[in-house]
Amino acid sequence: MTAEDVKRILGLQPHPREGGWFVRTYEADEFVPAENFADGRYDGARRTSTAIYYLLEPDTFSEMHLLQSDEMFHHYMGGAVEMLQLFEDGSSEVVLIGTDLEAGQRPQVVVKRGVWQGSRLLKAEGFALLGCTVSPGFEFVDYSTMGREEMVARWPGEAQRIGALTRG
Repeated sequence: MTAEDVKRILGLQPHPREGGWFVRTYEADEFVPAENFADGRYDGARRTSTAIYYLLEPDTFSEMHLLQSDEMFHHYMGGAVEMLQLFEDGSSEVVLIGTDLEAGQRPQVVVKRGVWQGSRLLKAEGFALLGCTVSPGFEFVDYSTMGREEMVARWPGEAQRIGALTRG
């Protein structure tokens, strides 16, 4: 099966902000009121959960971004994905999402809210099909980016990876 087959079968479309290909597959019917979050991070109620299929190819990447909710990644098929996570304390971690457990890959990875993240294929070949579940549910208004220079200044040890996972 090719990436084009997966896109066609699952109805994937270009992601309008992040890069890669996606389709929303689930939206919970229940909502959490914004006032339930004392930190004021949401501008209104949020679904309890949302989910998407997400596909990466060699010429695509998930740009560095930050969400206001926790996000869980699930690896369904294809190659492994390298994810960079950047933390508020200036530290970072590279996580491998895939099925080769002995090589340190994991088929399920959580990114806690407030952690910067970006991803690309570990090897520039084939594709990876992932699932992403966000709770409380994802809304585009909760998606934040940062300029490359500012990001490199905060995490200089990850300059090369940041450069590969940001635009312009």
